[in-house]
Amino acid sequence: MGVVIILIVVVFFVYIRFKYFLDKNERSEPTLEQLTSNQRQILERYFDYYNNLPDNTQKRLFEHRVTRFIQLKTFVPQQGIPQITDEMKVLVAASAMQLAFGFKDVYYEHFTKIILYPAEIYGKYTKQWYEGKVKLDGRIFLSWKNFVNGYKFPEDGRNLGLHEMAHALFFENAIMNSCYDFIDRNALNKFALLAKKEILAMKNGESAFFRPYASQNRHEFFAVSVEYFFEKPVAFLEAKPDLYNTLVKLLKQDPSYRKIQH
Repeated sequence: MGVVIILIVVVFFVYIRFKYFLDKNERSEPTLEQLTSNQRQILERYFDYYNNLPDNTQKRLFEHRVTRFIQLKTFVPQQGIPQITDEMKVLVAASAMQLAFGFKDVYYEHFTKIILYPAEIYGKYTKQWYEGKVKLDGRIFLSWKNFVNGYKFPEDGRNLGLHEMAHALFFENAIMNSCYDFIDRNALNKFALLAKKEILAMKNGESAFFRPYASQNRHEFFAVSVEYFFEKPVAFLEAKPDLYNTLVKLLKQDPSYRKIQH
């Protein structure tokens, strides 16, 4: 009898201690502001992915994710952009969350700065022009002109925001932090095998579904695949069903009929 009482007491104190830490963590979570009505109108006006979400619950969740991304990042204007506008913040954040919406708590933790240029960016070391770049020091560079064009023409398979966020998501999954290794390993490994095969076919002139830039390397292939995944989902599914369905498992959503797995 005495042993039973001792066990009950121990279990009770473990429960109290556990509840204390849960409550403490909940209290320490910052209160997240929701999008303002103006910010919500920006999504409604420009962001088809948001407008095509199946119900208001999904839309409110997406708004919440966009809000949090904005709060967690520093947006830095560069030459030719006098200041960062609400439109810039909302649309860049929405692009990031579009890709990561299947993952509950992924906010690209490692990447803390979004550097916006008005147009193409000149690399002083590479001596080349580029539209965007993801650097492992935690910065994401974007040409605002090219970013906007990506959503202005939503079915051409070219979207700078998705392309660069795909690079960032890929690196985020591999960097040791609080959301490390969130992508299903089996899906990632299968995609790598299929990508290798497709890149070889492209280089041999045996496959022409993706634009040629995808054959540069596995990182660019993933980024271009993500662009096609969201902008040409039905054509992608019909042309490359194995690749498409592997991306469905990898990203935990299916744009061909807007199914998202949280």
